[in-house]
Amino acid sequence: MSTEPSRTALAARLRALHVPGDPLVLPNVWDAASARAVADAGFPVVATGSAAVAPALGYADEEDAPADEMLAAVARIARVVPVPVTADMERGYGMAPAELAERLAATGAVGCNLEDTDHRTGSLADAGQQAEYIAGLRAADPELVINARTDRFLRAGDPEERLADAVGRARTYLEAGADCVYPIGALGGTTVGAVVQAVDGRPVNVLCRPGGPSPARLAELGVARISFGHQLHQLVQGYLAGLLTAVARGDSPFPVD
Repeated sequence: MSTEPSRTALAARLRALHVPGDPLVLPNVWDAASARAVADAGFPVVATGSAAVAPALGYADEEDAPADEMLAAVARIARVVPVPVTADMERGYGMAPAELAERLAATGAVGCNLEDTDHRTGSLADAGQQAEYIAGLRAADPELVINARTDRFLRAGDPEERLADAVGRARTYLEAGADCVYPIGALGGTTVGAVVQAVDGRPVNVLCRPGGPSPARLAELGVARISFGHQLHQLVQGYLAGLLTAVARGDSPFPVD
């Protein structure tokens, strides 16, 4: 008899870890090796970031990578860690909700990010249409933990109008079946706090980045999930570049005793 947790158990564990004020911290990964490192460090969940996975596969972000390759990368990650895996699926790579749900389940992932930028046009998707997609995904897989990202704060505009639109989208996506909302680009504590208050205690994901509130401050604001996007991948690549520079000039990349 297998002692591995079932998909139902993994999904329930992931959902339960979204606690406002005691956030789930996700250092986003890009391959099996980085996923193992995150799990070995004691983090209870592994999350991919498309802007890290795509370049690791040789593609640009924003759905340049083929869906088959992205899903295969998620499957490799899920295979090597014993914890729940949530995958950044951008806007679904052109798949219908039922197909995305089926193929994502086949990878072993129990959660997904879904954003509201239409990469075919480069513009924000209609909120109603995005909600329909989320509702379809929820109907196709009731267990899937859906993190609905809105990109409204990444767009120019009046701050009050952006906040109002982002909040409206967040509420619409939650009503459609999302478990958590992700107002990426919301940096200031006042803005983050306003979004948290506006969704009446439902889980909010915030990207931790330079210039924004610290993880401790985000917890104080009632955030339920903190992610790091592609930033750890960038730091690792920068460190690697330094090592290679040392080797190229004839130095040893190893510490001197």
